[in-house]
Amino acid sequence: MKNDEVIAATRNWLEKAVIGLNLCPFARAVYAGDRIRYVVSDATTPEALLQVMAEELQVLSTTDESKTETTLLIHPQVLGDFPDYNDFLEIADALVADLGYEGVLQVASFHPRYQFAGSEPDDVDNCTNRSPYPTLHLLRESSVERVVATHPDTEQIYRDNIETLRRLGGEGWARLGVGPPRSRGVA
Repeated sequence: MKNDEVIAATRNWLEKAVIGLNLCPFARAVYAGDRIRYVVSDATTPEALLQVMAEELQVLSTTDESKTETTLLIHPQVLGDFPDYNDFLEIADALVADLGYEGVLQVASFHPRYQFAGSEPDDVDNCTNRSPYPTLHLLRESSVERVVATHPDTEQIYRDNIETLRRLGGEGWARLGVGPPRSRGVA
């Protein structure tokens, strides 16, 4: 798969699901302002991905926020298994702390097979964090703090997302065409 195809699929997911369904009410402005950095990693091992992540954390921390507010580190060749990906998130958070970025940068997670604890694999609720490819979302804490300050109840976002996805249903999610290219369904 080519990097431009991976980025195109990711942008499609952002446009139709994240922004289109308003799963993240803060994404539209960053997307419209072209302040998202898309990085497709060719890493094939978690160790190699960790190195790329360290480099991208450095880039994000030193780039003017008006140019790049956030980075989507897309890694289609590693951590395709969700339990392995989920375990990796602890290592990713530790890297943020080890590099001195705790309180400055954070990692959010998206995966084609994302599954919340206690949910079934085909629960449509999981789609709030499902992306076409495994993706580490590197965010500035200052951005998060700004949007939280402007939103009266950030917990309501999660509840609204679940309600939106339940109304849409698995078939509706599949019709959006935002899942992994090899399998556009919920499960």
